[in-house]
Order: sequence, then C-alpha cells, then structure tokens
Amino acid sequence: MTVIGLSAVKPLRRPCFWLRLWWLAIAVVIVVSLVPPPPLPGSPPGSDKVAHFLAYFALAASAVQLFSTRATLLRAGVGLVLLGIALEGAQYLLTSSRMMDPADALANTLGVLAGMAVARTPLRDLLLRFDQ
Repeated sequence: MTVIGLSAVKPLRRPCFWLRLWWLAIAVVIVVSLVPPPPLPGSPPGSDKVAHFLAYFALAASAVQLFSTRATLLRAGVGLVLLGIALEGAQYLLTSSRMMDPADALANTLGVLAGMAVARTPLRDLLLRFDQ
C-alpha cells in the first residue's frame, strides 16, 4: 500500500486515511515547490524561508504523529530532508520560474528537525488521542 508498512504506524483507528493525508501533503509540497510562485507584493525579504520552515515542520511533526518507532521516524526525517534538497535542485533543473537557494534547503532541514523534536514532547500522541 505505502512505502512504510502499517506495522510502523501508531495504533490509530484510521491509519490508512492518515497515511494518505500525509502523502498528499508531501505531494502538495512537491507541486507548490515546482509551479511558478504567486506574486506576493510587499512581502518582507526572506519571508519565504519561514514558509519553507513551516511546511517541513508540519510534514515532520505529522510523521511524529503517525509513526511509532524511532527507526521509522529517522527514515521519514531523512527522507524529508533529502526531499527538500532534491526539490531545490529540481527548481534549478526543471523550472525557469524558480531558482535553487541553499538557504531554502537549510530552512527545510531546520523545519524537519523542529518537527521531529515534537517526539520529545507530550504532543507526540495528539493524533492518537484525537483519532480514538
């Protein structure tokens, strides 16, 4: 069904639904990273870094909500970091409306690290409580 087996998922009532939603969020990040950016007049310089951080924070924090083992969380975190780096390269290679920016990749990585840190807080099982 998915790259990550259901045995690595927390005992959620609807694990397939939540996994599909997580994969959909990843797909949205991929698409948004490669389509022409919307014009945002008046946005402060560097504000896109905040968006990068928040997007990858949300993906990583969602992985914490879904996956039960450290190994699976580590794979998800590394995968998200690699995705952020790969998308920066894809922007350079595949688009004329985007440009590769190492600072974006850094913001993505910091977002993943912050999202993974949720595993060390009481919020790590928020979805588990919600889904029951």
